[in-house]
Amino acid sequence: MSPRVAVIGGGLAGITAAIALAEAGAAVTLLEARPRLGGATCSFARDGLVVDTGQHVYLGCCTAYRGLLGQLGMTAHAPLQDRFDVTVLAPGPRRGRLRRTALPGPLHMLPALGRYPFLSLAERASVARPALAMRRVDPGDPRVDEQRFGDWLAAHGQSDRARRALWDLFTVSALNIAGDDASLSLAATVVKTGLLGRSNAADIGVPALPLGELHGDAGAAAAAKLGAQVLLGAKVTAIEVDDTVPPGASVPSDASVPSDASVPSDASVPSDASVPSDAPGASRSRSRSRFCLRLARPADPAGTAGAAGAVILADAVVLAVPHEAAARLVPPGALPAATVAGWAGLGASPIVNVHVIYDRPVMDLPFAAAVDSPVQWVFDRTRISGLAPRGPASSRAQYLAISLSAADEYVDVPAATLREQFVPALAELFPAAREAQVTEFFVTRERRATFRQAPGTARLRPRSGTQLPGLVLAGAWTDTGWPDTMESAVRSGLAAAIELRHTVLSRLGLPRAGYSDSVVSGSVVSGSEGNASTSTIGVRQ
Repeated sequence: MSPRVAVIGGGLAGITAAIALAEAGAAVTLLEARPRLGGATCSFARDGLVVDTGQHVYLGCCTAYRGLLGQLGMTAHAPLQDRFDVTVLAPGPRRGRLRRTALPGPLHMLPALGRYPFLSLAERASVARPALAMRRVDPGDPRVDEQRFGDWLAAHGQSDRARRALWDLFTVSALNIAGDDASLSLAATVVKTGLLGRSNAADIGVPALPLGELHGDAGAAAAAKLGAQVLLGAKVTAIEVDDTVPPGASVPSDASVPSDASVPSDASVPSDASVPSDAPGASRSRSRSRFCLRLARPADPAGTAGAAGAVILADAVVLAVPHEAAARLVPPGALPAATVAGWAGLGASPIVNVHVIYDRPVMDLPFAAAVDSPVQWVFDRTRISGLAPRGPASSRAQYLAISLSAADEYVDVPAATLREQFVPALAELFPAAREAQVTEFFVTRERRATFRQAPGTARLRPRSGTQLPGLVLAGAWTDTGWPDTMESAVRSGLAAAIELRHTVLSRLGLPRAGYSDSVVSGSVVSGSEGNASTSTIGVRQ
């Protein structure tokens, strides 16, 4: 009998863990409270358009995420640039370009920085000082994580202008926090790998499909192909532990159980519960399980609600939900209370996306960054949204999405007020927008897009393993060594799968090594080449 693993949370971390464990031979059930997989990387329909809740991109160094795309058969639908190439705009309009050369890193960016028009000659020359010093910064040093990135840059000769017009382009979007306020440790991870590492590390990949298809639909299909069960609309309200079942053991169902055991000996899946025959709970008649997951309402793979009070039984559990939800669900004794309280206090930073549809094309780029403007990054979403072309190309509508990281000042601002600010801001960057008509304007808000990546957070991020064998954590907020990004989420899912396979699942017959181990042991997780992604540019725009 295959060991039964329940994965709670259908975001990238959960999808990754479910696929890795199913590949290894576990009987996996993936539970997601929402009606779709994908977590924060999702899409919705609006007046005939497909809208991503946030603009996500990735970098060439995001090797774990790229590996997941390959697993899902989606590599061709999220192409990478031939080489890093970003147009930077300013009101006027003024235009600059940051494009790498074929030189090896870190020399590959020097020609572009030497021509960067938004800094003075002296400011451009001064960039070399922190770039050289950054190579000596160890992101894993706890003392480094206690420093503000802005303070470190200022101490290395970077003026306020240089920090706003250059460094913020990468770190605000990467870390979803005001550049000066970011943890030096996380900023160093971004800069050392993305800008100072291999020459192709910062090449940008932009999805060519809506995120719901790229991750959610593809993830569900891949999991099903491997025999995993996907339960949608299945919200787990509690994880209970039967301490009479040893970790990594399968105990016959008629074995005696103390009357005060946390999972009663007569616990069973209700007869009318919508639990698939080969889901973890279905094997109850053969053996007792160490974990009992209680559902607010059960759901079948199609998302149809079943009877109240259903449970899912499992030999092991991957808890792959946001950090605040994980703090509520983690069973007593799994970790010290101070550890749980620590990660529960990681906080949150918002991302706001401003969506503008014009009656004609106004931008001639797939995406661009901006300085001296409230606009941070802007993307052409016309084709990916399904906006139907009408008439000649010169008169077709265009759909632009502005991505605003560290958006505390915007997250509660009414859409009408944001329109008054951002429509003129776009006109300052794109002259064609001055004559165009805005046919639609709306805003999406990710209030808790990432944890707040400020100094002192490294010590609060837990590893995947817990003191309760068989229970592991996953999520971009866990201790992956990366910022809170898609890359970090995938890495955490791989790490969780490996932790289970090296411990309790190996005792139940699963091999200790496999695909996820080879990925994690290489540059994907532990290698220096794989570091640096972004919440906005790099993974979560």
